[in-house]
Amino acid sequence: MTDNLVHLLPDAIANQIAAGEVIQRPASVVKELVENAIDAGASEISLIVKDAGKTLIQVIDNGCGMSETDARMSLERHATSKLSTAADLFTLRTMGFRGEALASIVAISQLEMKTRRATDELGTRLVVEASEITVQEPVAAPPGTSMAVRNLFFNVPARRNFLKSDSVELRHVRDEYIRIALAHATVRFDLHVNDRLDLSLPAGNLRQRITAVFGKKYRDLLVPIEEATDVLSIGGYVGKPEAARKTKVGQFFFINDRYIRSSYLHHAVTTAYDDLLGKDAYPFYVIFLEIDPARIDVNVHPTKQEIKFEDERLIYNYLKATIRHGLGRASIMPTIDFESDNPFSPSRTSGAPPPVISETGEALPSKMNSDTPRTESRRHASNLRNWEMLYDDLGMEVDTDTGEILQSRMGREEAEDTPPTQGRAPYQLHHRYIVSAIKGGWLLIDQQSAHERILYENFLANLRDKPAVTQQSLFPQTIDLAHSDAGLMTSLLPDLNKMGFDLEAFGGGSFIVRGIPAELAGHNSELDLLEKLLEQYKQNIDLQSEGHERLARVLARTAAIKRGTPLDEAEMRSLIDRLFACNQSRLAPNGRKCYIKYVVEEVERLFLS
Repeated sequence: MTDNLVHLLPDAIANQIAAGEVIQRPASVVKELVENAIDAGASEISLIVKDAGKTLIQVIDNGCGMSETDARMSLERHATSKLSTAADLFTLRTMGFRGEALASIVAISQLEMKTRRATDELGTRLVVEASEITVQEPVAAPPGTSMAVRNLFFNVPARRNFLKSDSVELRHVRDEYIRIALAHATVRFDLHVNDRLDLSLPAGNLRQRITAVFGKKYRDLLVPIEEATDVLSIGGYVGKPEAARKTKVGQFFFINDRYIRSSYLHHAVTTAYDDLLGKDAYPFYVIFLEIDPARIDVNVHPTKQEIKFEDERLIYNYLKATIRHGLGRASIMPTIDFESDNPFSPSRTSGAPPPVISETGEALPSKMNSDTPRTESRRHASNLRNWEMLYDDLGMEVDTDTGEILQSRMGREEAEDTPPTQGRAPYQLHHRYIVSAIKGGWLLIDQQSAHERILYENFLANLRDKPAVTQQSLFPQTIDLAHSDAGLMTSLLPDLNKMGFDLEAFGGGSFIVRGIPAELAGHNSELDLLEKLLEQYKQNIDLQSEGHERLARVLARTAAIKRGTPLDEAEMRSLIDRLFACNQSRLAPNGRKCYIKYVVEEVERLFLS
């Protein structure tokens, strides 16, 4: 028996440990294989995916190919053609360099490689399973390389169990593929999903690539930016304010053509927009920074999506100034009157004053933004009338000069909480809440939460085979979606049509909208409604909840009347009646209260305490 406890791990175990860091899901395999194809000088790359990558991920390229020796050596851990010395880490221009990817992939999958150099008559075919090469033979193959990864995590069942649903994993695959496609617009990319061509991106320029990925509407929403200094070069496109979204999608940074994440640089972009965007609105951008590799460190994280800069603050300021300059050239930034005592005063800038943004991120009507004395006077008068109505609805008389309650006409025994379907007319407070009298007090109803509850139960009923009524549009409209959104919309089509939409896929990321649920007929824009639905759904797609419930909840939240929306008496009465006809009237689908009950007796005690 020996006392020595430290020993070297077998290669198979070491490779599986490395795989846990490098290969987290099918999208990780896609990233590594497609980046290898880019490094091989490919001008055409095809990605074939089955079952969201769990069954098959195949990348075919027309790059330089490999010799028989190189093909076998590429599967070894830390085998790479991109580094020779430690100093090479600071001159990197390739996507990969560690030599971990292929070794990690073959440790947890069944891989078939076919590769041939243009100068060779025959290529090489290798079949590898769990790091063991089972077949090595010559093969007739076109120049380039084909990598087919089958049954990912077949020998690591615990890791396979952590994978999400096919729709979630496929979304990650598409996202990874699109990032690489944006970074290399001169390369042709094709994506096949379950034996169907899902996305075809011909070689072109960056503007064409962005339009092909995100839809034709972006053609007129892109603002070019360009700046070159001794430290770095900045190029690409930022979106006009109308291209902004409510979620963090459509935001891409590339350093030396490598996609990165950087909240610090993102802050520089949003700051450059100044007051052009509303609250919780995120700008669209595809920005490329070229910088001396010696000034950055990409060897920070296995995914290589985090980078350390030698001087972050300098890059921050250059980026911010470049974007402002680009927006100014596009006549988007407001002009400034430098002869004014306060050139930054809104009244001194050209055009209309900036809108006030509501909690929902929407601009309120300009008439609600005025702070003139005349408007203030009208506001105070309106508030006084509302307080008179409030006390009147509660059965009280009040001295409007002193605010003193003169008499209570409600018996204290009538404090029962009953649906407020009868009695005096309800009214709004601040266009957010509805006040409605009940016996012994009143209810303060959150109009948005109440409407979400109503819509949620209606949509669930529609999905459970209760026929939905569709309001047909006078003129059908076409919506063009980004590729990833189009895939999600296609998967949701059957359920959306059950819920009352009349939607049909038109090909190429386009959909025809012929009608929407009659419940939503008053919505301003069918296209805006669907785009917001997709954004909300993507934010909640990873939640562990039943699909129908999630879709109903998201659509209800998207379509419900928002706080700040004026309602007339008929609309308020209808909302109240329908709320108390729900199976669950107290809580919205997100758990927020739909109403709060106030009892006169409790209010009186507050004044005496």
